[in-house]
Amino acid sequence: MLEFETIIDTADGKMDSFVCHPDEGGPFPAVIFYMDAPGIREELRDMARRIGTAGYFVLMPNMYYRHGTEGNYGFDRMRIREDDKELQTMFDLMNDTTPEKVSADTQPMLEFLKGQAQAKDGAIGAVGYCMSGQHIVRVGADYPEEMAALASYYGVGIQTEEANSPHLSADKIKGELYLAFASEDDYVPPPLLQSIPEEMEKAGVNYRVEIYPDTNHGFAFPQRPAYNKPAAERHWERMLSLFERNLK
Repeated sequence: MLEFETIIDTADGKMDSFVCHPDEGGPFPAVIFYMDAPGIREELRDMARRIGTAGYFVLMPNMYYRHGTEGNYGFDRMRIREDDKELQTMFDLMNDTTPEKVSADTQPMLEFLKGQAQAKDGAIGAVGYCMSGQHIVRVGADYPEEMAALASYYGVGIQTEEANSPHLSADKIKGELYLAFASEDDYVPPPLLQSIPEEMEKAGVNYRVEIYPDTNHGFAFPQRPAYNKPAAERHWERMLSLFERNLK
């Protein structure tokens, strides 16, 4: 596995990013890994590496770059479960990282990938967790010719009451969309688990919604209290099958 840190220039500044891919056999189909609310950390790098070892060129951007580099976001990740102030700071950054901003940032990411010799031209995959579920739907709609495989795990903000709710543009998605949710999740309550598939059906999207039984928000993250190994392994199976079908 080869990996490096890079900077991608955006309209709002310099976005520090992590890249990894196999050390031989390229070029490889590209996958963009959109982080969860706590931000870039070694736990996510290891997950990006696992995707990479399956034969992909993985780009994981620091989506909080407007506020700081990795680990310097202004909140203590280790204390967000016990300190309401730290948690609120994290939520403030998450809410400031809007679908519109992430979609705009995705354009220079795509340009970056075009310039990488080990990144294969053509169909691109994307995976997002937690706060990035909304971003997966949005970039799928905004870049329908590029985004061929889209996976979201316990994604929030996919369907809201706002006029710019990501689900309202889902009819533009041309790629295959996979939305996985925890069976118990305060951020995605049962009414949304029922309505999101209905909205995707109305949009005519090539989609699958799956609810993982006996799981909580964060079940795929190995360092979270909610980690559920059988569910996490299923998440890998579903994701890599999705990418295999559409990117290779």
